[in-house]
Amino acid sequence: MTQTPIPFWFLRGGTSRGPYFRREDLPEDRDQLAKVLCQVVGAGNPRNIDGLGGGVAVTTKTAMLSRSAEPEIDVDYFFAQVAVEEALVDYGPTCGNILVGVGPAAIEMGLVAARDGVTPVRIRAVNTGATVEALVQTPGGRVEYRGDVALDGVPGTAAPVGLNFLDVVGSKTGEMFPTGNRIDVIDGVEVTCIDVAMPMMIARAADFGITGRETVEELDANRALFERMEAVRLKAGVLMGMRDVTKSVTPKIGLIAPPAGPNAQFAARYFMPWTTHPTLAVTGSQCLASCALMPGTVAEGVAKPIPPSPALVVIEHPMGEMEVTLTYGEGPSFQSAGLIRTARLIARGEVMVDPALLEG
Repeated sequence: MTQTPIPFWFLRGGTSRGPYFRREDLPEDRDQLAKVLCQVVGAGNPRNIDGLGGGVAVTTKTAMLSRSAEPEIDVDYFFAQVAVEEALVDYGPTCGNILVGVGPAAIEMGLVAARDGVTPVRIRAVNTGATVEALVQTPGGRVEYRGDVALDGVPGTAAPVGLNFLDVVGSKTGEMFPTGNRIDVIDGVEVTCIDVAMPMMIARAADFGITGRETVEELDANRALFERMEAVRLKAGVLMGMRDVTKSVTPKIGLIAPPAGPNAQFAARYFMPWTTHPTLAVTGSQCLASCALMPGTVAEGVAKPIPPSPALVVIEHPMGEMEVTLTYGEGPSFQSAGLIRTARLIARGEVMVDPALLEG
């Protein structure tokens, strides 16, 4: 039977990559949509050999864009995390790295008209309700991908994409500290359950028997560590009001440690949650930085003090460092977080799917 083509734009956003679609080109029903996305990615095979995925969680992500009906928003960004080895899709979280590509993709798709110079794109993250402003380089009214900004974990350099995250406190649970505590003890381990841009369970690396400076390969080989973390994460999900999170990638896990170098506030290892992130998620970086900002969390005594607002917070990750700018008021009270990332359009065209998957 002839396959059905679906237009797509394939972009790297930050340290992730995946296909970007117009939402109108895909099924509205989410169960049907999940089947389409699983075929697009090739989910259910460790190599994703029959799709566009790359065999790891940072390369099985998808974004769906549409013009927003809200007057102050340009684009609605709907994210889906597709599993690697299972035919499974999670619509719960958002992804900050894939979000880096939303502004450029929206312009490429014709959803947003480019200005000469820099084009601001106001984005609503459908999954969490957060509002983000992206600043895209568009000299001559076209997206410029060439530039001199280097990201740890990405080869070469590219044009900057500025991101300013607003309304990210309580992104999923409605509260910064959804358990009502800044520290909870689960299975004898002190954890901070916090929700800023991404709900997370954060703990000290030492409390899980590691230094927090291990490589991704060393951590992924430590299956006892993952079993112990997952047991704690499942209980944290219940305490955070997220119920059974067995099949959900949230809350994510972050383990923190004192920094190795002089420039960073702390080191972090971020988990997705069943594998180690090769660098650090954009949303996760904001949540970790916010944890370090707030007194009485597990970060107190581990992280260096946060500078005055607007504060540049440097976080060490397995492939280098990530910088987050926190703006906060007295208390302290979190206001916004900003980052500079990069994106690149890798390919565009049509991805082929079984027409039976598109039938209502």
